[in-house]
Amino acid sequence: MTTRVAVMGIIVEKTESAGKLNTLLHEYGDYIIGRMGIPYRKRGINIISVCLEAPQNTISALAGKIGNIEGISVKTSYSNVAYEE
Repeated sequence: MTTRVAVMGIIVEKTESAGKLNTLLHEYGDYIIGRMGIPYRKRGINIISVCLEAPQNTISALAGKIGNIEGISVKTSYSNVAYEE
């Protein structure tokens, strides 16, 4: 299996959507290296970064599911190195 390291930048604009996001992140927890969340109270949003290592199709699937949640946007940056497991 070939894996890549990636970082997802997630912006939560609707806090009522955070439960759906957390459920998805829990489902993909085996791939998550770490995550950091920052509440930006001045603007009423939350900024989350998630670092993970997984097959590229798994990372893309997670990003797609997150992007389909209302009030949440996501962008993913991939490393150039692929790892064979």
